[in-house]
This record gives sequence, C-alpha cells and structure tokens, in this order.
Amino acid sequence: MNNRTGIRGDQESFFYNLRFMLIVCVLVGNALEPLITRFAGAEALFLWIYTFHMPLFVWVTGYFARHAPQGASGRKVLKQIALQYVLFQSLYALMDVTVFHTPHMKLSFFAPYLLLWFLASHFCWRLLLRATLSWKPIYRLIASILLGVVAGYLPVDGFWLSFSRTFVFLPFFMIGYDYGASIRSYVRTGWGRHAAAILSAGLLIWIGLGGLQISTGWLMGSMTYAELGHHEWYAGIYRLAIYALEMISGALFLAWVPSLTSRLTDMGRRTLYVFLLHGFLVRLVIWSGVYNYIESGLYVPVIIAIAVMFAVLLAQPVVLHAFRPVIEPDISRFSLHRREIFKRSA
Repeated sequence: MNNRTGIRGDQESFFYNLRFMLIVCVLVGNALEPLITRFAGAEALFLWIYTFHMPLFVWVTGYFARHAPQGASGRKVLKQIALQYVLFQSLYALMDVTVFHTPHMKLSFFAPYLLLWFLASHFCWRLLLRATLSWKPIYRLIASILLGVVAGYLPVDGFWLSFSRTFVFLPFFMIGYDYGASIRSYVRTGWGRHAAAILSAGLLIWIGLGGLQISTGWLMGSMTYAELGHHEWYAGIYRLAIYALEMISGALFLAWVPSLTSRLTDMGRRTLYVFLLHGFLVRLVIWSGVYNYIESGLYVPVIIAIAVMFAVLLAQPVVLHAFRPVIEPDISRFSLHRREIFKRSA
C-alpha cells in the first residue's frame, strides 16, 4: 500500500467513525428531548449536541457526495433518496394510523415526517450542487451562506419540503463537498487536538452553567426569524452568529473522532439503517409512556446508555441483510422493469 492510499484510507475511516458518532448523538438527542424541560442536565447535553451534530452530519454528507455528484451515478443516488423518502414517509404515516391512531392523520409528501426532513433536504442539496458545479468553491460557499440567512426572512412554512432546513444547513453541505478533505488534514494528533477536546468538554460545562441562553429553534433551523421572536431587519446577523457557534463547536468535536479503522468504522458504513429505522423505536418508546415514570435526573445516564445500545444494534450486519431490500433497493432493476413496461405498452 503506497502512502497516498494509506492517507485516503485513514481519511475515509475518520469520516465513517465520525458518521457513527454523530448518529449516536442523533439517538441520544431524540431520547433526551422529552426530558429537557424537566432536568437541567438533560437540557444542557441536548443543547451541546445540537450545536454540532446536525451541521457535522450535513458536512459528512457533503463530503461523501464527492463520489457521485453528477452523471449516471449521481442520478442513481437522487432516485434512491427519492424512493427512500416516499417509502418511509408512507411507512411512518401507516404506523401513526394503525398503531398510534393519530387523529386527522393525512399522508402528505410535502411535509417530511420528523427525521425524514434530512432525506428531503439531501435531495435538494444534491440538486443545488449539480446546478453550481461550474462555480468556484468560494462562490458556492458565499451563495449558500446568503441563502441560509435570507431563508429566515421568508414567510414560508419551514416544514414544507424541509424548506428552511435545506437552506439553513446548505453551507455545511458545500463545505463538506469542497473543503471536507482539506479540513480533515488539520485534525492531527498532538497537544492541539487534546486542547480542542478539552475545549469541547468546556463548552458543554459552559452550557450547563447557563452560558447559552438561546431557543433550540435557532439550532434546529426549521423556524423563521419572526417565529423565533425577532422581527428586526438585521435578524440575519443572529443566523451568522449561530453559524459561527456551530462551526466552532463542530471543529472542536472533531478532536474526539479517531482515525484508525475499527468496529466503529464498520458501523459507520451502516448509519443509514440506524437513521431510517430508529424513528420507529423512538416513537414506540414515547408512546409507551415510559417517560412519565422518570422522576429523577439520575435516570438520564440510563436513557443515554439505552440510546447508544439502540444505535449499536441497528448498525449490525444482520439488520442490513434484513432491511436492505427496503432501505437500499436496486434502482437499476427498478429502471429496467419500468423500461420493459414502456416497451410493452408501445
């Protein structure tokens, strides 16, 4: 193995390791959300996670988009994302009707169900990337930041096709695509990395001491400035400040990510399964009413441990083999079948 291959291998392992660590953060955040109004510790950890986990997840997604940005492979990825969205939007709606008996439930593909906003936004990010591939990276970045700021002023329902989050998190997708590899090269071992890890933990402590007094809506990116209580013409400056916080917190968190290939790397290759399936578990746990019996903050570590366990279990090979036909259907066979139908009808 030559040196270049070794560097790329370490780089890929780093991103897969990061991806699994982030999906663990997603599960922990979802598990903590019902508790954040009851326990200060849960709220602090929740806020800390949200300062970096979605921006970094989008960043990693942008980095891996380099493998298939356009052409036949790019179109195949877009079709796969669209099919995943339609299928899981239908499955989650079916669960609401049959299991939870949600009143006035209507299936709509224009309002992504909870976590499925990421699929809708990912589809749009790739389209925007394809439309701007001829641009210089710096122009793509500047335009994405401007769109993220402007989106907060528009009186549009942010949940409609994940409109708000698509533009709010767009800069991180572009940074991952254009600068992901170069940013990774700065994450090295040594005193600087240890200092960054300490600062990341310090940020958590600072938040726990009440140092970050903001609405979680700013970090989730799904609300307009008016909905967040800011009608000032300069409200976009607050978005820029949030971008700065997320970039700093995300950069510090990278110090925790190992570069070596391990079981963590292997599980990082299957985060799509954890992402799409964990929503069913979260909904069932909340529906069961178990949170009503949590009366002490001492249970928070237990909740976190269970969330981590779910992430590990859903990332096992047996889950991939069981759900692959649903989560990663063979698009080429689907397209071939469609062409055969057209031929017969002609």
